[in-house]
Amino acid sequence: MSQRTPTAAPPRAPWSYTRFQQRFAPYLFVSPFFLLFAVFGLFPLLFSLFLAFHLWSPLDGIGNWKFVGFENFQLALGPTDMFWTSLKNTVWIGLLSGIPQHLVALPLAFIIHHSLRRFQGAFSTILFLPYITNAVAIAIVFATLYSERLGILNYLGGLVGLDPVRWLGDPSMVPYSVAAVVFWRYVGWNTVLYLSGLQAISEDVYEAATVDGANAWQKFWYITLPLLRPMMFYAFTLTIVGSMQLFEEPFMLLNDGGGSGGAGLTSAMHIFNTAFRDLDMGYASAMSWLLFLAIFALSMLNNYLFSRDGGRR
Repeated sequence: MSQRTPTAAPPRAPWSYTRFQQRFAPYLFVSPFFLLFAVFGLFPLLFSLFLAFHLWSPLDGIGNWKFVGFENFQLALGPTDMFWTSLKNTVWIGLLSGIPQHLVALPLAFIIHHSLRRFQGAFSTILFLPYITNAVAIAIVFATLYSERLGILNYLGGLVGLDPVRWLGDPSMVPYSVAAVVFWRYVGWNTVLYLSGLQAISEDVYEAATVDGANAWQKFWYITLPLLRPMMFYAFTLTIVGSMQLFEEPFMLLNDGGGSGGAGLTSAMHIFNTAFRDLDMGYASAMSWLLFLAIFALSMLNNYLFSRDGGRR
């Protein structure tokens, strides 16, 4: 039998700038993103996870931390810690502000899309303005409205014989006052989201339903809501994440203490106070990861409820 002679390897192409551009230039152009993400995104994330198992203050300097295991998590989950109180406040304010947002935004978007289509651009601009308005300016305006002696709300209430209300001083009223600010700021954003979802629904579907004798309510219930399920899932997810991370509005209205009795103290505010006021970075990192787990659990529950089969098997 004749032996096959091995073929020689093809000669390697000489180096050229054009060949270098074709092979490596794309990676070179996207490298700034990965570099910035590694420095300002990935590293803080991993460092906070590392600190969650250590006792450390920035005043002690880098390297002077003490490993404490799960003590930070046990402290946060203890019955006497403020983490549970702040989490309860966060969920309560989120419910007070989040549910009305969608109950108002969805019908409002439906009305604008079908009855006020000529003015849809103007309405979208007006509704979007609170979302892009500076949080400090919003807090100043609402603090003036909520003022016990000089506020417009109490002035209007006095005209009809109502006693002044301590909107930001009464612990029972603080969650409602903060929730009203959050609702006012984000209801327009959700309306714009639902408007974009309605624009993606073909008019042929509504015309076919009209031919079959469907009224406006039947169109809304049997056509609009099912076809808006993906957008509703997206909007509800943003509401859950934003509500659980609520910080700006209560911080500006009530300062870092959360108002009278801590009724407006949210989880994000409590973590901020622990990290930058008490300088207990390990404990603050542990609470941050617990808050992340809570957000993840609520997001998974939202995903389950908005699944195609509605959570049924």
